[in-house]
Amino acid sequence: VFGKDITLLLILSNLSSDRKTVKVDMSASTVLYTRRPVTEILKATTSVDLGSKQGKHIRLKIPYSYYGKYLTTDKRIQVTALCEVLHRHGIKLLVEKTIILEDTNIIIKMPRRVVVNKAVTLEISYANPLPEPVSRCVLLVTLMNQQVKIHLARLAPRERSKIYFEFTPRKSGPLQLQVDFSCDKFSHVKGFVTIAVAPA
Repeated sequence: VFGKDITLLLILSNLSSDRKTVKVDMSASTVLYTRRPVTEILKATTSVDLGSKQGKHIRLKIPYSYYGKYLTTDKRIQVTALCEVLHRHGIKLLVEKTIILEDTNIIIKMPRRVVVNKAVTLEISYANPLPEPVSRCVLLVTLMNQQVKIHLARLAPRERSKIYFEFTPRKSGPLQLQVDFSCDKFSHVKGFVTIAVAPA
């Protein structure tokens, strides 16, 4: 989840009866959705001795403080591990994983029944998932082809807050509400809900 430390586990297994030493070069970079690297955030090298038919785990931790300020709006991190079996004519294996960090910031609550020409009040809850305060918070609400920009108070670390948003639907049928939350530390955290508007 965005704002938290990331822990990964690399599992190495020796399927042969010979003892092996494996050198592992690990790196992590923030990337765009096209997988183009933006910033390298972690680099580590380790060696592992594997006995006959033995398996071992290598734990890799990426703290939020490493990736937070380098993350793009795609919220993707590419992790690679180049595993080289030493003294075996340079046998190499490349393992790659792309991590897409999830947002759990926006929660929209609405009444069970929404009717044409009757005012509706929605509860929009938003949060700061980071271990540091955020300021210049803005909520952009899009509904019925109109946008409303709401300036919000700063949020303390891990703080959740909410506002109430009132509107009156003018026709029946599905209606999409979209919410976009931005601040000085991250931007474009989105939430949306489809509202079924009943005839009067």
